[in-house]
Amino acid sequence: MYIALFMRSLQGSGGAERVMVHLARGLSEQGHRVDLVLARQKGHFLDQIPGAVRVIDLNVRSPFVSLLSFFKLGRDTRFWARMLFARKPHFVLGALPGLTRYLRQTRPDAVISAMDYPNAVAIVARRLAGVKAPVIATVHSTLSVEVAHSQRRRIKEQPRVNRRFYPQADALVAVSQGVADDLQRILSLPAEKVHTIYNPVVAPELEIQAAQPLSHPWFADGEPPVVLAVGGLKPAKDFPTLFRAFARARKDRPLRLLVLGEGKLRPSLMRLAAELDILDDLAMPGFVENPFQYLSRAAVFVLSSKWEGLPTVVIEALACGCPVVCTDCPSGPAEILENGRYGPLVPVGDAQALADAILETLDTPADRQRLQNRGADFSLEAASQKYVKLINRTRHEG
Repeated sequence: MYIALFMRSLQGSGGAERVMVHLARGLSEQGHRVDLVLARQKGHFLDQIPGAVRVIDLNVRSPFVSLLSFFKLGRDTRFWARMLFARKPHFVLGALPGLTRYLRQTRPDAVISAMDYPNAVAIVARRLAGVKAPVIATVHSTLSVEVAHSQRRRIKEQPRVNRRFYPQADALVAVSQGVADDLQRILSLPAEKVHTIYNPVVAPELEIQAAQPLSHPWFADGEPPVVLAVGGLKPAKDFPTLFRAFARARKDRPLRLLVLGEGKLRPSLMRLAAELDILDDLAMPGFVENPFQYLSRAAVFVLSSKWEGLPTVVIEALACGCPVVCTDCPSGPAEILENGRYGPLVPVGDAQALADAILETLDTPADRQRLQNRGADFSLEAASQKYVKLINRTRHEG
């Protein structure tokens, strides 16, 4: 088949961006022709795109480019105007004419899109292009929780946008059952419309990447155990709770905290670290190309999130054999860890419970091979096959 994947860009700390690159690779390795269509060709993961996957850069610079398609929108004209003339419209809206043109010219057999506003663009572009390719929109976060915790107007508008456009998709893919349940409840969608497919996370070369030499002095013999966290420095990840938990756990024994990721909360997190007096045992080097080197050597990986969709990095930690501690946030950690079978789950925002779980895991770490076997359940091959099966189903139904 000829399959197009569409998203805004590959700019970000991981999550959906890394997943889409993995999916492009998995589908390509199964013999399908794959285009990765980006509103903007930028981001950390561009060099990870396989050579067999064609990258299409729509080179969007402004959301107002979509005005070129404005009078073709028909029943969606007024709603699109509401999104476009919002206080801070999403730049990806400007991909509408380019994506419409691409679909009309190439006529792929299916379109897989990722994240809320790009999903809306893909759904409308398919209609404007007049092609039969089914649109499979993927949802990577728990909508109700994300909206409840955000102050951003654009996030608050997502349920309204999704109610308008998601019923027009041929299928919706949730990255966890928790996301699927939330999506059905919030949008009043029939169960047969929403499918759960776990993200393609574990690539064959992960083991090789994890074994690459790492010169960081904290991982030398005789150094204190390293507590590792990976993710964007943003509210969803709740690093303040992790910092407070680390400060408490460090009173029990020497420890170090390493945080891989970047974001707007760096200044406030550094101020909190100073208040907690943990700066001497904290390192925040920013985004790294190969987190697996760290995951395979850390004493424990900690996810302190308030909410998730399906936290990819937890799966990557398991695949690297790293013991894991997670908050029992909606959604994903409980599914990945099978309700605590592969690592402890603690209440969201509870620094003391998180500290206790870290110390307990350091005292009695889980079997490395057992964790790696669980991580293998989220392979590229398994996820790609499920997407192909869903594409075939939607094409048959169409």
